[in-house]
Parts: sequence; structure tokens; C-alpha cells
Amino acid sequence: MWDFREVTEFLRDMMWYIIVFAIIIFVLTFIIGVQTVAGNSMDPTLKDGQPVLVSRLHKNIQRNEIVVLNHDGKSYVKRIIGLPGEKVEYMDNILYINDKPYKETYLKDGVQTYNFLFNDVCDEECPNGFIPDDKYLVMGDNRPESIDSRDKSFGLVDKKNIKGKVFFSIFPFKSIK
Repeated sequence: MWDFREVTEFLRDMMWYIIVFAIIIFVLTFIIGVQTVAGNSMDPTLKDGQPVLVSRLHKNIQRNEIVVLNHDGKSYVKRIIGLPGEKVEYMDNILYINDKPYKETYLKDGVQTYNFLFNDVCDEECPNGFIPDDKYLVMGDNRPESIDSRDKSFGLVDKKNIKGKVFFSIFPFKSIK
């Protein structure tokens, strides 16, 4: 007859480790992810190669949040600028939301944003003159080097393509938020 006492005792001792490991795998799969910033489009807020934590629970997307999104099979890190139901334009280095100036405190002094009208960004996609439901206008903080919603090939971003909100910078340690 086989004696399974040692095996059952080992499994009983290991059960908490197995449960903790399963919880960690669940959290990393469905709740939190790690994304590495690729490129300089979010500089100086986020640097090329900087790892960040991303919350995959993102039902309520707000202006100025930094998000990870998929576009044409690639991941991008961008800032939410325009929300559904809004008209967004840029004139003389001033952001206008629904024809009212909006201060962008996160931009580095001296950053120049080229002018664009809402119709330049959103024409046939926005028949009523506003960003449609479940779509967002995104831009990088390093405006001269960012490919974002201002580019016709990029355009507005569907909510389903937003994979999460950046909520923590892992490295370098001096920039942890």
C-alpha cells in the first residue's frame, strides 16, 4: 500500500503559495499590466524605454489621463485631450475645447503645437461637429514628435482600443509618481 501522508502534507504546506501565485497571475493578466514607453512622443512626462504600470480597469476615461492604446497592431502611450461630445481645436499654441481656451499644465514650457481645426482632425467621422460617442482625441506631450489624433492616418481612438490607464511610473526612481 502506498503512503501518501508526505505528499498530502507537502500539498497542504504549498497550498498558500499556490493560491498567492494564482492571485498574482490573475492580477497581472486582468487588472494590472506593465508597458514600456516606446519613442519620445510623451517626453518629458514619460521617457523612451520607461516602464509604467497600467490599470486595465478603465471604465471612466477622463481628460488628461495617460492611456495605452492599440492602433494598427502597435501599442501607443498618449494623453486623452478630447472627450466624446466635444469639439477640439488648436490655434496660436492654445488648446480650445468647445471654443473655450484650456490650459495644458503638463506641457513643457516652449512646446509648440501646430494649429489644427476640428474639421482637419474629424470630418466624415464626426457628422454633427463633435467627437462621437466612445471615441477620444489623443495627443502626445512632445507635440512636434508625436503621431497622434492630429494625423489623419491615426485619427480618433475607439474606446475599445484603449487598453488601460497609466497610473504609476516604475523607473527611473526619481520620477516615480
